[in-house]
Amino acid sequence: MADGDQLQVELVAADRTVWSGPASMVVAKTAEGDIGILRGHMPVLSLLVDGVVEITPLDGEKVFGAVDGGFLSVANDRVSILSQFALLADEIDVDAARSELEAAQSDSDAADAEERVRRAEVRLRAAERAS
Repeated sequence: MADGDQLQVELVAADRTVWSGPASMVVAKTAEGDIGILRGHMPVLSLLVDGVVEITPLDGEKVFGAVDGGFLSVANDRVSILSQFALLADEIDVDAARSELEAAQSDSDAADAEERVRRAEVRLRAAERAS
């Protein structure tokens, strides 16, 4: 695929670049719903919600990541996904995510319990989709 036939994608957390490279497609969950990005997509700046990001690299298998909200920017076939916290599916400790989910569900009185449940579920979905 020629350079003009691809997206340049960056998935960035506050502390590091999680994934970067050429891709043919990106799917992310915005506040308005899921969005799919292909080459030639119109410019977009959107708020992300906690969710799974799917990247189809030019070489290799699909890449799945879990993001805790953030922003999606698309312009000139460049896609930037910026999140305070992001993990690739193969970095997710499934047992720890299950434990966090159970702890958050049993601690339903905590102010942040709903957010903790949602984020643990996102991590588990990302890991599941990658397997």
